[in-house]
Amino acid sequence: MQIVGSSVEKTTESHVRALSKKGAGKQIDYSDVLILNELNRDIGELAKNIRGFIRDQVTGFKKKGVVLGVSGGIDSAVALTLCVQEFGKENVYGLLLPEKESAPSSKTLGAEICESLGVQYEEVPISPIIEALGIYDKKEQIIKKTCPEYDPKIHKTSLVLPDFLNQGLLNVPYIRLIKDGETISRYRLKANDYLELIGLQNVKQRSRMIVQYMYAEKLNYVVCGTTNKTELVLGQFVKYGDGGVDLEPLADCYKTQIYALAKYLEVNEEIIKRPPSADTWSHYTSDEEFYWRMPIYIMDQLLYAQEHKLPLEVAERNTGLPGDIIEKAWRHIDRIRDTTEYVRSAPPVYYLDR
Repeated sequence: MQIVGSSVEKTTESHVRALSKKGAGKQIDYSDVLILNELNRDIGELAKNIRGFIRDQVTGFKKKGVVLGVSGGIDSAVALTLCVQEFGKENVYGLLLPEKESAPSSKTLGAEICESLGVQYEEVPISPIIEALGIYDKKEQIIKKTCPEYDPKIHKTSLVLPDFLNQGLLNVPYIRLIKDGETISRYRLKANDYLELIGLQNVKQRSRMIVQYMYAEKLNYVVCGTTNKTELVLGQFVKYGDGGVDLEPLADCYKTQIYALAKYLEVNEEIIKRPPSADTWSHYTSDEEFYWRMPIYIMDQLLYAQEHKLPLEVAERNTGLPGDIIEKAWRHIDRIRDTTEYVRSAPPVYYLDR
């Protein structure tokens, strides 16, 4: 997956240049760098530039409009709104792609934003695809093997990792059983079972992309992605699933910037307040519980400081975390990058003349 341009980088470079001018001939003073302010500046201009990018890409592909999977989450809501503002509601088509473990609110909120924008949309449940491949049955077998008390009639499930800020680098996944909204037990997953579960869950995202391309090719539209920069950097998308799109207008915007864009675009407050999630477990599981393992405003500041090589003391002041925890977090992020490099990479090609 490739990013065209870098609004975040340009913003930081201009700010650091300004700091350099203030202290010409002296050591640069980063003391007034506020990361969240940097991320939230010039949001109106950012929205304008993203709309221009969308138009350039769609016209460059010689397509008539945009197909977009609408999940009821903030990323797809922002992308949908920007596409409608640039191309008009008549040239944007929304797809609601629920399956039986999706939260009911996903479909409801997705339909609401399509209707509020006047976008034509269609609901295409993907459960029949998932069932035909035996995904639900295979997943249930692993959960039953791991959790002896599991009863699918009374329990909901989620896959969770320990809170990084409180438990450090420990990276042991576990299945959580929920009854009547309350967690009643947790069971540690074996490595092989964890890998198989991830593979099974990823089929859902790949199935959704099959449907999106079926509609896009019928309409002569592009498929618009909704991956943000936080997800991109961490490899938090499914290769040839939600990562298999024609363009990624939000992939240089940290999740924090997506929230700022949503407020600027006046996205439904219920969508803005909804915890971000892949929404592939019967119990709605937020990305903070599973993938990020910390609050998003902390993760984004750590990623930003690391990307722009800000001094440790600046990261400490901005996040409120002690230096040793920040350094452990940066090592943790580096490991995630290393292990997900294959997700971000295009297939290597062997060239005959080399």
